[in-house]
Amino acid sequence: MPQCAILLFDGFDELDALAPYEVLRRAEEAGAPFSVSLVSREGAREVTAFYGARIQAEAALTLEARPDLLVVPGGGWNHRGEHGVRAEVERGEAPRLIAQLHAAGTIVAGVCTGAMLLAASGLTKERPATTHSLAREELRGLGAEVYDARVVDDGDVLTSAGVTSGLDLALWLVERFAGSALAHAVERRLEYERRGVVWRRTA
Repeated sequence: MPQCAILLFDGFDELDALAPYEVLRRAEEAGAPFSVSLVSREGAREVTAFYGARIQAEAALTLEARPDLLVVPGGGWNHRGEHGVRAEVERGEAPRLIAQLHAAGTIVAGVCTGAMLLAASGLTKERPATTHSLAREELRGLGAEVYDARVVDDGDVLTSAGVTSGLDLALWLVERFAGSALAHAVERRLEYERRGVVWRRTA
């Protein structure tokens, strides 16, 4: 699973995107078979995050250059701001593209209220998921089976809880795809201790 893309859009939450980015890049540095990039639907451009940080997206997220893993951050959903997840859901282009990528085989992982973009894409309907505590009832209202877990891994769709859970989600992805020893090594380098429960469907 070499190609990992993190989707940026105006109003994304800084930590939702950059915490997984650092974890996955550190895993890549330590030998994990990842190639990590920051992408946007519009291509290489400067994207303004929720708290004003300006981050450069490197490339376009397209069906033709489909990543193996797509990480979707949250941001702005609970604030009902002009930019962010809620605005992206209302516009509709991002949910359509996420649905197309998933149908083509991309594993999709939502951080915090990024789960609401997954829900708008139809990916969480009648499936286990989680999100920020303030958005869980809305996620449930969109048909998800909501779990009070730090990370929910349902195979080709993963979700995580509040903002800092992006660290736990990314470390779980490292463990799932590159092994527990490498994930533990990255965790130690970050001087971070994983917390909460990883819910995973069992056969």
